[in-house]
Amino acid sequence: MRAAIIPVTPLQQNCSLIWCTKTMKGALIDPGGDLDRLKAAVEKAGVTLEKLLVTHGHLDHCGQTGILAKELGLEIEGPHEADRFWIARLGDDGAQYGMHGEVFEPNRWLVDGDKVTVGDLELDVIHCPGHTPGHVVFYHAPSQFAVVGDVLFQGSIGRTDFPLGNHQDLLDSITQKLWPLGQDVTFIPGHGAVSTFGQERRTNPFVADSVMARA
Repeated sequence: MRAAIIPVTPLQQNCSLIWCTKTMKGALIDPGGDLDRLKAAVEKAGVTLEKLLVTHGHLDHCGQTGILAKELGLEIEGPHEADRFWIARLGDDGAQYGMHGEVFEPNRWLVDGDKVTVGDLELDVIHCPGHTPGHVVFYHAPSQFAVVGDVLFQGSIGRTDFPLGNHQDLLDSITQKLWPLGQDVTFIPGHGAVSTFGQERRTNPFVADSVMARA
């Protein structure tokens, strides 16, 4: 398995290109915008796109996913259906933020425990509400690698002041669903630098073990 990060939109959202090195088939996770840049990155990597994956329904993560899917004839998997209301407002949110967003219907809504395939790779779907109610994380156990969207960042956690955000749900998602995967898991967040769960358990001012012990 290989992965590359392509920052997109004015919000510098980390779109991830992941691919199976055996088949060279891949997927874009959260192709929110800058579609020409994404297509160029796929071509440069020599990858054949198989599908598009979405962690959650926010504009910067999926505003142009439906456009790309139609253009390339690809299916969309994710997020959890609890984020349907976010996807339904992509056009309005795009106008508000000066970005282009288009409503779409995923070919497959995901739930906790689902599997998604990319080439010969199989990734686990982990439902991690809090930032949004339908947020999912994609985890590849053999590589100890996860794409976590806006659940967790290097040194921070996702915002919970959006509609149907919930701070306690987010803390529970991180500590009860992500930490048990192991300290050596490397993750790509929705924004900013790559980190590991172990590093965040030691140093993250919101969810480090020392912080949670005092909560």
